[in-house]
Amino acid sequence: MKKKVGVVILLVLGVIGIFDKLIMPFYVSQGSVRVVPDVTEMPYEDAVRKLRHAGFEAKKSYYVKYLSGIDSNVVISQMPEAGLEVKPGRNVYLVLNRRDKPTFPMPDFQGRPEFDARQAAARMELTLEGVQMSPVTNPEDDGKVLSQSVPPQTVVSSGSALSLIIGRYQESSEGLRKVVVPDVLGMSLSQASQVITEAGLNSGKIITEYSAILVPNTVISQKPAVGSYVSPGQQVELTVVTAE
Repeated sequence: MKKKVGVVILLVLGVIGIFDKLIMPFYVSQGSVRVVPDVTEMPYEDAVRKLRHAGFEAKKSYYVKYLSGIDSNVVISQMPEAGLEVKPGRNVYLVLNRRDKPTFPMPDFQGRPEFDARQAAARMELTLEGVQMSPVTNPEDDGKVLSQSVPPQTVVSSGSALSLIIGRYQESSEGLRKVVVPDVLGMSLSQASQVITEAGLNSGKIITEYSAILVPNTVISQKPAVGSYVSPGQQVELTVVTAE
């Protein structure tokens, strides 16, 4: 009986040895595991073909948020990663950028510090095309947003362009103080002159221009332009309508 048990044990050990030394290496050599190829930065269709040729199945997935400047058809990353040894036929998830840019209402930046405005614009992936400085006489406006190119609550998307005007405090002296040119278009000449004077400016040259359809003595043009920052006392040139 003991002899038979010993023979059985030897047979089992022999089978294990054969499986370990011969069958397993052969199984591995016949493709029991395969190396995942690198398909990142490839067009999605090319990546699918390369994975299928290597014995894997591609599964499309998307990045958690929209990435500006990244083609929506290019593979951003893959899972499993390239170079790993896995079983053939396994799914390889290909991460692509979202196709649709997220939309959101433009925030109101006016009155916010420049640093905060820049940080918020970066988080929303807005493109700051220009940041201009404008003199202010109120110290509280120093370093704060005075105006923005896109009105608040306007629906925009990632990558939209935005320009800001930032206040820079200057001492209130005649040489440094600036005033804003008021809008007098459409006013009568007398009304326009009064508004210009109240703004700390002077009426300059008056040019007349004939029109058969506009009200005579109406301001149709002004120089400097509306909203310009000029020195106190500067002259504003007006063009008014004449019927003759």
